[in-house]
Amino acid sequence: LFLMDNTSSHIPSTFFLIGIPGLEDGRLWTSIIFCVLYILTILGNSSITYIICTEKSLHGPMYFFLAMLAVNDLFLPSSTVPKTLEIFWRNNGRIDAFNCLTQMFFAHFLSVVESGILVAMAYDRYIAICSPLRYSSILTYTALKRIAASILIRAFIAVLPLPIMVGRLHYCGEDVVLHSYCEHGAVVIIMCGDTQVTGLYGFVVALFLASLDVLLIVFSYVMILRAVYKMVSQDARQKTTETCGSHVCVIIIIYSSAFLTFVTYAFGKSDVTYQAHIFLANAYILLPAFCNPIIYGVRTKPIRERVLKVVCHKQKMTKR
Repeated sequence: LFLMDNTSSHIPSTFFLIGIPGLEDGRLWTSIIFCVLYILTILGNSSITYIICTEKSLHGPMYFFLAMLAVNDLFLPSSTVPKTLEIFWRNNGRIDAFNCLTQMFFAHFLSVVESGILVAMAYDRYIAICSPLRYSSILTYTALKRIAASILIRAFIAVLPLPIMVGRLHYCGEDVVLHSYCEHGAVVIIMCGDTQVTGLYGFVVALFLASLDVLLIVFSYVMILRAVYKMVSQDARQKTTETCGSHVCVIIIIYSSAFLTFVTYAFGKSDVTYQAHIFLANAYILLPAFCNPIIYGVRTKPIRERVLKVVCHKQKMTKR
């Protein structure tokens, strides 16, 4: 699907990923930090997913989207971090051309899915606060399935052309990708011929989807703030603010890291800014996925209570 025959596209059989330049001297410690963060990310998001799936009291719309986010945060770093660690530990940046394009698809696809989930979570909070009496009738199980399907379909349609167009371009014999994973922009740079179409498509899609999602989230929270302002009870205001606090923290972490990554790539022309872009691109994939279960685990009372219950139960079993 991604590749035409090698004769017509002159695509190399393998690419070589350089990793994260500028961190050669601290390669060991950097790899250890990445590995520890990745393991904790897997454990944290697996725990959130398990708790939501096994606790019947958490089978509501809010936790449905949170479970989607946790599952997405399991797969997104898994699409890039293992190869990055292989570059660190074995100095092996070689990656098969098909695997490179597959990695490109999933890295961008899961990023778009994550942004869509954040919009759905903002919509969920908007309905819960602005129309609480209609909450259960609007966000039915059927509605949740349709929202989830629309998030996946939107991401699939938007991202699928990227590896297809890249796989059909001509190459100049250069197979060194200046990145730690097969990011679309980094692979397009080593192409020959007219790369404007695929480059422009990637830029426009990323900018359009990010702008649209941010606008929808901002609109939701403007309406939420209006509803909170009209509340008479101080306790109700505080409870509403706490309910939305976790989501706002996650939004800030994800979109701020995405914005910094975009700025360093779009406007940075020096070697230093390009090195910063590669580092931030890795941080954008790994750090939010690491932070999300911590934020929701600490700030969401039902999940926090469930975690404490499990920990206390294990301690009692150990003492016995």
